Amino acid sequence: MITDIDSHVTQEQLVRRIAEGRDRIRKELAKVIRGQEEVIELLLIALLSGGHALITGAPGLAKTLLIQSTARLFHLSFNRIQFTPDLMPADITGTEILGDSPEGGRRLEFVRGPIFANLILADEINRTPPKTQSALLEAMQEHQVTAAGVRYPLDEPFFVLATKNPVEMEGTYPLPEAQLDRFMFDIRIDYLSEDDEVAVVTSTTSKRPEPIEALFSGEDLLAFHEIVRRVPIAEETARYAVRLVGASRPNRPGTPDFVNEWVNWGAGLRAAQCLVIGGKARALLNGRSHVTPDDIRALAHPVLRHRVLPNFRAEAEGITPEGIVDRLLKHVPLP
Repeated sequence: MITDIDSHVTQEQLVRRIAEGRDRIRKELAKVIRGQEEVIELLLIALLSGGHALITGAPGLAKTLLIQSTARLFHLSFNRIQFTPDLMPADITGTEILGDSPEGGRRLEFVRGPIFANLILADEINRTPPKTQSALLEAMQEHQVTAAGVRYPLDEPFFVLATKNPVEMEGTYPLPEAQLDRFMFDIRIDYLSEDDEVAVVTSTTSKRPEPIEALFSGEDLLAFHEIVRRVPIAEETARYAVRLVGASRPNRPGTPDFVNEWVNWGAGLRAAQCLVIGGKARALLNGRSHVTPDDIRALAHPVLRHRVLPNFRAEAEGITPEGIVDRLLKHVPLP
């Protein structure tokens, strides 16, 4: 594990170390995950940035396996919460029970729920009603849980990696907009190519996969978060990110006509923050110590597609959030 990151290491050494770490991570994950390079890169960017991620895809695409393997790779405490229609908020955060006190009387004690871990897998998050989904809001934003007026801080680092089935599937609920906004990325995972699928089928039916080796620790991730924040970004590049996000908001000065026509609600300030911090992490993963507009553009879809809400007219015309983001990238000029 890498545990010797400190202020005496030069910026160039830090960049090299993170870039080398990316290659080691990909090699380790290749023991259990075939293909999905873009998905893995976005997941790494989210972890290095300290952000949460939503992974959307049909059942059977190794979403859960990828998250479990990531927890082992970073040696993080891990809990899986299976979201079902009958799940209650207390099943996630914890609840108070009546127990014996040392003085011989009775008292209420808080029993911590599965949210108290470094990495939470919220499996099939959209199979539970919005009331239960909202139990994650405080934990995701403030890294704490409040019960009976008492705040309980969560262990650091803290991540929520949620899997989500396509909303057209039976027994799914839409996620509240406030919760969607707390996910840094909406990562889309698709079916493998034929060659990759053949390789997965043959390897998983002939031998057991090799165990994942822990390469880093939670302390390493916390140190990486500080390194990412130290990456410089030019004002014009940051302004480009802000303009890209601002152009998604309807009925504002300078908003393009297609946004006014098709968008009911655009992305907020958190989207611009995610583009910038994600761009810094992407730059480091690619061996660079500065952010470019290409970093911002590469992250536009995972950052914006769950934050841009099309209206009924767009849905009737078959316009998707991805299509709107494509138009935004063409509309907003590069610096």
